[in-house]
Amino acid sequence: MQDIKNWLAGIGETIDAKDAKKFSEYITENGEFRFGNAESVFGRKPIEDYVAAFFGMIGSSSHEVLNYWENKDGIVWEGRVTYTRLDGKVVPVNFTNIFYMKGDLVERYLIFIDNTPLFA
Repeated sequence: MQDIKNWLAGIGETIDAKDAKKFSEYITENGEFRFGNAESVFGRKPIEDYVAAFFGMIGSSSHEVLNYWENKDGIVWEGRVTYTRLDGKVVPVNFTNIFYMKGDLVERYLIFIDNTPLFA
């Protein structure tokens, strides 16, 4: 993969557009998605459905790429997401994503985040 920062920004833009289908296409057909302490979800369609349900729980989001690292097995994304809740309150949250890659697709998409302020 040539331009990691733009690739990460593209994922963020897809999330911010609430495009669950396009988001799922970043992940392998039988990939894993884990959001914080929630149970992992496996498979592109179940991941699409899971993410679409989450999108319905927020007003909007805006993702930033603060830093990233790459090695032969994957990519780590340090970022900040600013959520707008359904009640209009704006909540910034830091996160780290770990992507275990298979070619240009994510095999394991692991999000490390404390979303407590989003639902408080």
